[in-house]
Amino acid sequence: MNTSLDNLTHKMQRAALGKIVDVALSRAEQDREKTMNQLVDAAKQFYGSGFSDETYENAKKVLTDPDSKWTKLINCVLDQTDPHVARTTALNLGYEAFFRGTKMIRENRVKYQCNIPWLILFDPTSACNMHCVGCWAGEYGHKNNLSFEDMDKIVTQGKELGVYLYMLTGGEPLVRKKDVLKLAEKHNDVQFAIYTNSTLIDEPFCEEVQRLGNIAFMLSIEGTPETNDARRGEGHYAAVMHAMDLLKKYGIIFGTSICYTRQNIEAVTNDAFMRLLCEKGAHFGFYFHYMPVGNEAAPELMPTPEQRKYMIDRIRYLRSSECDIPFYPMDFQNDGEFVGGCIAGGRNYFHINSAGDAEPCVFIHYSNANIHDQSILEILHSPLFMAYHNGQPFNKNHLRPCPMLENPELLEKMVHETGAHSTDLQSPESVEHLCEKCKAYAADWQPTADEVWSHHKVRESRYENYKDWKPSQPLD
Repeated sequence: MNTSLDNLTHKMQRAALGKIVDVALSRAEQDREKTMNQLVDAAKQFYGSGFSDETYENAKKVLTDPDSKWTKLINCVLDQTDPHVARTTALNLGYEAFFRGTKMIRENRVKYQCNIPWLILFDPTSACNMHCVGCWAGEYGHKNNLSFEDMDKIVTQGKELGVYLYMLTGGEPLVRKKDVLKLAEKHNDVQFAIYTNSTLIDEPFCEEVQRLGNIAFMLSIEGTPETNDARRGEGHYAAVMHAMDLLKKYGIIFGTSICYTRQNIEAVTNDAFMRLLCEKGAHFGFYFHYMPVGNEAAPELMPTPEQRKYMIDRIRYLRSSECDIPFYPMDFQNDGEFVGGCIAGGRNYFHINSAGDAEPCVFIHYSNANIHDQSILEILHSPLFMAYHNGQPFNKNHLRPCPMLENPELLEKMVHETGAHSTDLQSPESVEHLCEKCKAYAADWQPTADEVWSHHKVRESRYENYKDWKPSQPLD
């Protein structure tokens, strides 16, 4: 009886929010300021005391200021996005993931006494049509694929725990276009984001994505045609530009996925590059520090301490009101202060590779659990994942959050104590070999990281580890 009531309430809440979003979007062209006010009011109605009244008022003030960077950014996205895509994203990401899903996740963390993620990353296939320098995926070949049933199991069980955001990587996920579209249609109440090299995006595919409305894209690009194609192969830059044009034409939401290395760091962060992305229709993106993962990795591509400090300063400038470029970058390695350190091991996310192995992080290729014979909840209770749960944060300095890159002795210890095995699909790599590549980097980075952290205006987090959280303590 309670389950039926809960389902009815869920459907009624989603329907009510859908009507609010419909009205707001229909008026967006005539009165953008009123639209922003309505959306903040809708958020307050659903989130309630999760945020203070001051927060809601400040949000209104910023979002209704025509000269605000955030107003300009949101206007760019609204002007570009297909109405059906915008509506579906607002419901799936805004309501299901941020509101309803977050509440379920918090409750389940207490109930099950383990990490429950906010998103799950998985690889439909190991196959990739490219061979980028220093990337492990291009070496895997066509060895492994998650079946449609595997992917359906991941999403179905994830939703039961409150997970309504799923990111697809690889390999190249669009090698499996047909099954990806089938999955998005079956689970049209969740948001999917696909990390792709862009080369398989075409008009028929865009038509289907527009119809479904619940798929966004993160396109791999690394600066100029020269810096990009030097690592990803001749012609790739042109393919990305073409894909951006198609996605923009069909009103599909997309951003960027940028791996910064010692060789390309200036090219992927300068003003000209950022403005180009905005002109093409990308207004957000993730920056990823190059990781020396795999026996064929290229450690010489890892940034210097000076370059990493530059990234910290540059990303914060690009996000500030001092910068007029309507683009919001996120830095996977340097934004630890905003999420309390390492988010892997299911704390906020984890990864399932194309063989079904559950890995704490997309960069940590060790596991002792597999989706083929274990449930998502059993995976989250597995020894390696519980070692993450019990060990986080791995460093009080959140500019040194990773148990591999900045604290390699911790990853080595966890792998040995839990009996985890290498999941590299081409050439299994010992944890000693991987961590040895990180030791010199960690030692070189520590003095700079500690110096920056000591003078940094650190955002206080209301938690350090979920195991210490009590229901009376609301999470950020």
